[in-house]
Amino acid sequence: MSKPTVLFVCVHNAGRSQMAAGWLRQLAGDKVRVLSAGSAPKESINPVAVEAMAEVGIDITGNIPQKLEYETAQESDVIVTMGCGDACPYFPGKRYEDWVLTDPAGQPIEVVRTVRDEIRQRVEKLVKELLPA
Repeated sequence: MSKPTVLFVCVHNAGRSQMAAGWLRQLAGDKVRVLSAGSAPKESINPVAVEAMAEVGIDITGNIPQKLEYETAQESDVIVTMGCGDACPYFPGKRYEDWVLTDPAGQPIEVVRTVRDEIRQRVEKLVKELLPA
């Protein structure tokens, strides 16, 4: 079986989706292909998100927000949206999850830590479902 591809999507691809991708890479290693994108990507990642992830030993500083492309969504097995609403393309036969999370943009580190930890719990559950022991 080929390894599953998971795409994390949020509007700016600067906070939530980047943190989720960081967690999935950390927790699943090379067993899962990890992608992230945004419907309206920012120039750079939210520095507070970078700081919050660095606190748990995950470096996302080198990541650059990507524009969500039709092909990227099409080649993904699981598409996790985080409040991008109608901007996300829909493909029949894909597994979709919508994670309702606080947008870390403009939030203090205390709020971003809470979002980071909630994302970790959701990613851990996803890993268990995608990679049964």
